Amino acid sequence: MLLSDLLINIEHKFISGEDKEITSLVYNSRKVENGSVFVCLKGSSFDSHTITRDVCNAGAVAIIAEHEVEHSDDCTLVIVDNTRKALAYMSCAFFGYPADKLKTIAITGTKGKTTTASMIKYILEEKGMKTATIGTLGIVMGENIIKTDNTTPESYEIQKAMSAMVDEGYDAVVIEASSLGFKWHRTDGFVFDYGVFTNFSHDHIGGVEHSSMEEYFACKAMLFNQCKKGFANIDDEKYDKLVELASCDVTSFGFSENADLRCTSTSLLNRNGFIGVHIETVGMVELSADVAVPGKFNAYNALAAVAVCNDMGASSDEMSRGLSKVKVKGRVEPVKISDKFTLLIDYAHNALSMENVLTTLREYKPKRLVTLFGAGGNRPKVRRYEMGEMSGKLSDLSVITEDNSRFEDVNDIIDDILIGMHKTEGKYVVIPNRCDAIRYCIENAEDGDIIVLAGKGHEDYQEKKGVKYHLDEREVIQDVVNSLKCD
Repeated sequence: MLLSDLLINIEHKFISGEDKEITSLVYNSRKVENGSVFVCLKGSSFDSHTITRDVCNAGAVAIIAEHEVEHSDDCTLVIVDNTRKALAYMSCAFFGYPADKLKTIAITGTKGKTTTASMIKYILEEKGMKTATIGTLGIVMGENIIKTDNTTPESYEIQKAMSAMVDEGYDAVVIEASSLGFKWHRTDGFVFDYGVFTNFSHDHIGGVEHSSMEEYFACKAMLFNQCKKGFANIDDEKYDKLVELASCDVTSFGFSENADLRCTSTSLLNRNGFIGVHIETVGMVELSADVAVPGKFNAYNALAAVAVCNDMGASSDEMSRGLSKVKVKGRVEPVKISDKFTLLIDYAHNALSMENVLTTLREYKPKRLVTLFGAGGNRPKVRRYEMGEMSGKLSDLSVITEDNSRFEDVNDIIDDILIGMHKTEGKYVVIPNRCDAIRYCIENAEDGDIIVLAGKGHEDYQEKKGVKYHLDEREVIQDVVNSLKCD
């Protein structure tokens, strides 16, 4: 492929050198090889414009930069206004514009992106569409999960993943499009078929993220200028502003009588190990469905999924089946081992997230709410105090154990958790080994209990003394169940 073929949709200027045959597109200097074109990126702590001489020595035949940089005489230098934007467009071209061969759905919002993405995936698969996701859980293609550093990966990684999806016969991909993803041009270069806005609240302000709430919202609003059809939560206070800024048609969902897809009622479900919410809808779709994710707020996520999938041709039966089966790995994820009690895995790892999940589960009126949790090592101690106090207030029983203790002694971390716990009258037990603690919860479960294993969520490791050991709580649970059967 010629360098000029990659630059076809980008304003650029050749400073030195000529058009060349390119074998690879690279933005990580460690991956440079003979024939590479290297794109310089400036991050919060490192600017690769400073290492271009080394990149040339490693075999790069062309460099894309925002200003003149050092380079060898036989290396072509091209200047662009924004290298992150250039990387996105070049990646689309390098991988053959894979988005044109898939149905692409983007979801933005402060909360609910991962859950809504999973709901859409489950419904589309009921419709017979092979569907992948890109987001918090990584790049998920069936049982294959590629971990990523960001909710919305770098543009090159997105295009590479979509190319692989096309090769493997996928029909659709759902992408969690974060505000930072838009800010750093990670989704540039193509237009989404569908865009979803879930909600907006305070988050990601300061440091290397967003300078203000205004910038944060402006970045999220970019989605509706990069998709063919938009779907938005009409009950969110930013809805009117979002529609005003949109260049596409926007369909609304929510509880408002003005919503195109309106939820008329919700009710909590807790039966035989199934915990979720029932929804009734009118308007563009009349639906009566059980959603296998707890909390009334998840009605909004379900509405978003229904609105999109209805436009994609899913039937009411397909939507109902998908919503009844949906699982979000590590987000109040049910692990069915008994009809007598409910066992959940969740990523809650600070006081606020614990408060959110435990308050939600309290609404289901369990006989006991049992919370297993620990706290991360080499992190502020105040988090531990707050987590202990929150669990003590909201749980009937706290099972205090290890999380990623990192370079600290787990018993020291537990002592800090107990400082917060002792501010409450909550009952607790201390079991430092997490596997033993999970066994304790299962062996001592009572009819009607809701047990939540908090902190690990989708993680499949336990970090101790700088080493990550394999630990998947789903496997631990199955081992416990198998041993109990043998007993």
